[in-house]
Amino acid sequence: MFIQSILSQAKSTVSRFARNDGGNIAITFAVALVPLLGFVGAAVDYSRVNAARSAMQAALDSAALMVSKDLSANPTLSAADVTSKATAYFKALYTNTNAGQITVTASYTTNTKDGSTVTVNGSGAVATDFMKMVGFPQMGISSGSTTTWGSTRMRVAMALDVTGSMNDDGKLAAMKTAAKSLIDTLSANARMTEDVYISVIPFAQMVNVGVANKNASWLRWDQLGNCDNNNFSMSKERCTANGRTWTTSTNKNSWKGCVEDRNESYDTTKDAPSGTSTYFPAMFYVQQGTQSCPPQILPMTTAYGSSNVQTIKTMIGDLDASGGTNQLIGMAWAWQMLQTGDPFPTPAKDSNYKYTDAIILLSDGLNTGSRMYGDGTTWTPAIDTRQQILCDNIKAELVDGKRKTVIYTIQVNTDGDPESAVLKYCADSGNFYPTSTASGIATAFTAIGNSLNKLRVSK
Repeated sequence: MFIQSILSQAKSTVSRFARNDGGNIAITFAVALVPLLGFVGAAVDYSRVNAARSAMQAALDSAALMVSKDLSANPTLSAADVTSKATAYFKALYTNTNAGQITVTASYTTNTKDGSTVTVNGSGAVATDFMKMVGFPQMGISSGSTTTWGSTRMRVAMALDVTGSMNDDGKLAAMKTAAKSLIDTLSANARMTEDVYISVIPFAQMVNVGVANKNASWLRWDQLGNCDNNNFSMSKERCTANGRTWTTSTNKNSWKGCVEDRNESYDTTKDAPSGTSTYFPAMFYVQQGTQSCPPQILPMTTAYGSSNVQTIKTMIGDLDASGGTNQLIGMAWAWQMLQTGDPFPTPAKDSNYKYTDAIILLSDGLNTGSRMYGDGTTWTPAIDTRQQILCDNIKAELVDGKRKTVIYTIQVNTDGDPESAVLKYCADSGNFYPTSTASGIATAFTAIGNSLNKLRVSK
């Protein structure tokens, strides 16, 4: 009986032990712990590697930009010098301590149609804390950065309204400040003389080519004289057609530098002067009985170097305003300033580079007077018609199937005039900037500066 009781208890105990699964959790956890720790450790190692790689990329980006500036100033640096500078910049910028020694290499290509390019590469390794237990004592990292600059060089012709109404509501002062700020914006990206050239064309009813060009072959003098209507400049043809008396003058020494629109066959083209009908008519500019002339045109001037920048800004700062509005002649001369021939040849373009030509025209009024149309005081739609033809011709000019010249226009409308249909028509899509306040001029020029920089600089 006693023995049987012991056997019965033993069977019961064995049976309970077989049914008891409480210890399985500990066993399962113990078995799973090794790979679990491996995954956690791998995540920690990968996190450190990614941090090191991100820091390396940021340092490489900055180093590439800094080397590009050095190369812009001195494009003859040797390959060894380029790598040396890239390494020095990288070491100064890379602060991550996870990676050991980073090897930096750099390469440089120049004078290609896609711009000068510097590529900086880096490679190294991060020692692992957990992955080494499974046979990975370190993890390699590598990255690179390429900076391209000067891929598009730029020629910018700024046609600025200097008619009498620009003296009102602070418009002239605001235009000067905004235009000079644009010069600073564009010049900041000029790393060599040829990168950015800027011309300034002040316009009213006429433009001023400068008395120093009195003997230029591209001037015609048959329009020099006076109509007996002494309050407004008229061409010889208009004077006589209106039954008035024209008095021809041969006194070139009295000429102040003003020229008016070419014959209608050429007032909307960029054709170089090659004969009398294509020449620019020298004229006296008479307003209310007084001969005057807008400020003189500034031909294409490089925006590289502080002295050149100051020359452009000083010219803008000295602008004064008088006379009636002829946007047609301002736009026509802006286009003319982008050409390689007479009267003011733009600097030769290097075939190894791409170029963007740009026209910026600011006006505060509607067209009121040209050589052939208007009285200088009231809106004259016939001038708008000629201006539209001119803008169509500018837009039709292509290089490699793409538009050669981009057009920006600004209407400063503080007098409640209607929106200028012709300025809006001439501007490329999104490039018409109307403003009803003088302060809006700065906003417009800032937007134009940002747009031009996007066209010029690539990375």
